[in-house]
Amino acid sequence: MIGYVGTGASFYECIRYCLEDKRQLSEQQKIELAARDHLQHKERAEVLIYNQCGGNKHELTEQFLEVMKLNRRVEKPVLHISLRLAPGDVLTKAQMMEMGQECAKEFGIADHQYICVLHKDTNEPHIHIAANRVGFDGRVASDSNNYKRMAALCRRLEKRFRLTQVLSPRKFLSPAERILPRHDSRKEKLRADIRQTLENVSAYSSFEQQMKALGYKVIKGRGICFIDDKKVKIKGSEVGFSLATIERVLSLKEQITAKQNAVNVNPPVSRTQRSAPSTDLQTVQLQRELSTLLQQLFRPEQEGNYIDPELMRDFKKKKKRLGQSPS
Repeated sequence: MIGYVGTGASFYECIRYCLEDKRQLSEQQKIELAARDHLQHKERAEVLIYNQCGGNKHELTEQFLEVMKLNRRVEKPVLHISLRLAPGDVLTKAQMMEMGQECAKEFGIADHQYICVLHKDTNEPHIHIAANRVGFDGRVASDSNNYKRMAALCRRLEKRFRLTQVLSPRKFLSPAERILPRHDSRKEKLRADIRQTLENVSAYSSFEQQMKALGYKVIKGRGICFIDDKKVKIKGSEVGFSLATIERVLSLKEQITAKQNAVNVNPPVSRTQRSAPSTDLQTVQLQRELSTLLQQLFRPEQEGNYIDPELMRDFKKKKKRLGQSPS
């Protein structure tokens, strides 16, 4: 399970996002997407819980604003939470409601105004909670340690509902969990897409065009980064493909293609007429360099070595004893 928690200033915008379809999609696009991926893009939102509130987006906003007036000092009265299941995990609506209520308790808004909304337009079921941090007593729900609390909540819910366990942000893991290798499926997919594209093209323009066809926005400057269909931005260097590396691979492929074309257009009359170093030899050298580079880039991601926590503790104790012993 993946959780998000944030605060904001606009009740209307948060509630509108939770209750309405995606603005960038036309009605025709919603119909086409629904037929293609069998998801509900039209009327994607279903309200599971109205807590201390009710109505449409305008009525809800008005109600939230009225209670917010009980504490005018708070600059960010909006609490926005989302919980997304991992691929393959499924819960009933009753379980999703239970999950939303547990989330409200964790963040101190169980008695505040909030709505819990199920979105049906993605493969992974997920809920959104739009809440008023200001309670009916004028007190404000704390936003301290939000990310740590969200990580702990996700781990509890995963165990409670027997869901796939997703590692929390690294700094919130226990010492034993921190040394476990992590798997980032988003980066793995980007790495695989770049790898496959580089195998198929020989020019940067073709590379960028094919990456865009795969759903990425490509931003090239001093480096290169990719934005996927979920608006997540990842640097090429984070997945082993910096701009310099991509350009070097494409440059080698261009040089090899150019030399092979030159040989085909003007083939030597006989082997004795080939000069040394010949065009063939230069091509072979370029191919070897390209092959070596591709092998380094295309090999599977290193998993990392697992270190037994017990051995680590013994090592630290031994090191501490040695440090304390007289020299």
